[in-house]
Amino acid sequence: MWSVLGDKMKRWNPGKYLQITIVALAASGSLGAARAGADPLILRIGATQPIDSLNPFVSQSDYSLVIYEYIYPHLVQYDQDLKFVPYFATDWQTSSDGLKWIFHTVPGATWSDGTPLTARDVVFTLNMIMQYQNGPTGQLAGLVAHLNKAEAPDDNTVVLTYAQPVANVLAQMQAVPILPKKVWSSLATGNGTGITTFNNTPPEISGGPFILTKAVPNQSALLVANPRWWGSVKPKIQAVGFQFYANDDAMVMAILSHQIDLAGEQIPPTAVATLKQAGVSVETMPSVSFKTFIINTNPSKKNNRELLDPRVREAFEYATDRDAIIRTAWLGLATAGSTIVAPVTGWHDDSIQPLPFDPGKANQILDSLGYKKQPNGIRLANGHPMAYDVVFPTEENGTGDRTFQILQNDFTQIGVSIIQRKMDPTAATTAIQGTDGRYTDFDLAMWNWTPVVDPDFVLSVMTCAALGNNSDSGYCDHGYDQMYQAQSTMLDPAQRHLEVDKMQEKIYTDRPYIVLDYPDVIEAHSKDWTGFVLSPLIGSVNNLSTQTLLAVTKSASP
Repeated sequence: MWSVLGDKMKRWNPGKYLQITIVALAASGSLGAARAGADPLILRIGATQPIDSLNPFVSQSDYSLVIYEYIYPHLVQYDQDLKFVPYFATDWQTSSDGLKWIFHTVPGATWSDGTPLTARDVVFTLNMIMQYQNGPTGQLAGLVAHLNKAEAPDDNTVVLTYAQPVANVLAQMQAVPILPKKVWSSLATGNGTGITTFNNTPPEISGGPFILTKAVPNQSALLVANPRWWGSVKPKIQAVGFQFYANDDAMVMAILSHQIDLAGEQIPPTAVATLKQAGVSVETMPSVSFKTFIINTNPSKKNNRELLDPRVREAFEYATDRDAIIRTAWLGLATAGSTIVAPVTGWHDDSIQPLPFDPGKANQILDSLGYKKQPNGIRLANGHPMAYDVVFPTEENGTGDRTFQILQNDFTQIGVSIIQRKMDPTAATTAIQGTDGRYTDFDLAMWNWTPVVDPDFVLSVMTCAALGNNSDSGYCDHGYDQMYQAQSTMLDPAQRHLEVDKMQEKIYTDRPYIVLDYPDVIEAHSKDWTGFVLSPLIGSVNNLSTQTLLAVTKSASP
């Protein structure tokens, strides 16, 4: 198995590495039922989106969030029907006015080092986020919106008091990783800069069903079963190994050659037929993800300011052939995109339809703006060519490359040149936000979002408060912010749905994003394993629920 770390190639044998680690842990008494010399039950997972950080206030990668789901408690989680069910909270109640929520937590729980895991850790985490939400913890600030105070009257009770009723408290609490107070309290002092500079690799202690024992940037990670796991359902496996690949093709080759058991994220559509023919189980379902073509709409941007004109952005959408993208890049395993809320969530506004592919209409718009084509076919706008770099994170490789090629060819028809600039996700974030966090330099980008089911988070990404944190477009509109605040306090689902529809319409019209498509989840796993529970997030191993890694096991022998 080969993986890329920078520009160096390194040989890695996950089975041998994991077995050595398991045996060492067992010999030290750290693995409970595992014993030296036994054949440990290890699930090997491949992915192409590496863990970028293990600090929840810094990380951006989907797989960082997956790790948090399995090593940190959360008050609630989703079940396979996307309904909220108890997790560290055994039950909860809310006051009639919606201003107070009470959660009762699992009694007698401990962290992996044997120290008590209590409601006080929950309250510490929430208060830390609130205290520094305008700075170091800003990335998770949306999860404590309108929260006035969090209190723990005893070790097993969490009381949350809100300034206004909040429509999605359970969705917020599902997304908050409960951090150990004993580890993080020394960081939550002064201006809190230690919160974001804390490496947390590997985390000192775990409060979930697994312990992260090793993480190699861009390469691999190892989770072992937590012998002090307080949950009623124990993992059937003893360890999980993650191997991160430079591209989809390498991941597909790994599952075909039995080096991994699960290709744990988006399998390239081009590999589906080959995998099925080889006897690999392939499952698909609609996802919450959407792919974006991003246009810098920040009025502070320095150059190519024609992109601030909504008519230019409209022309770009007319030049976007979604049908070709779905047909060629996705082989039909996606649907055309329009809004930032995917249909599978139940919050999508079906009345908003994407513009048709019409290069003629796009040319008319750009002609009307006086941007004339030069002999080389590229237009001039305000004295400079309409030629733009497109920030392209490497995690978009594969289907993203094919999508870019289609866009590049079609944009040529309207006199616009786009050039793909690949970089790792961390560098891409810096390129978009700028070293000063002001979004002044980039023009265009391509990326994706895989948000949770409730729309609040993905709607928050477009707020002014998200600048310098989750924003990847530089978009800021105070009217939109007012709508965001309003929807978050609407307890009537129908009323809230109408407000969310208005927000989808505004983002669609303003076009900081051209939403290209909603790709299906495409997951492949060996038929030697069973217990995978597919989700519309990123497959069966995700940050919605611990269900898969608690249930998965080797299939019974025939």
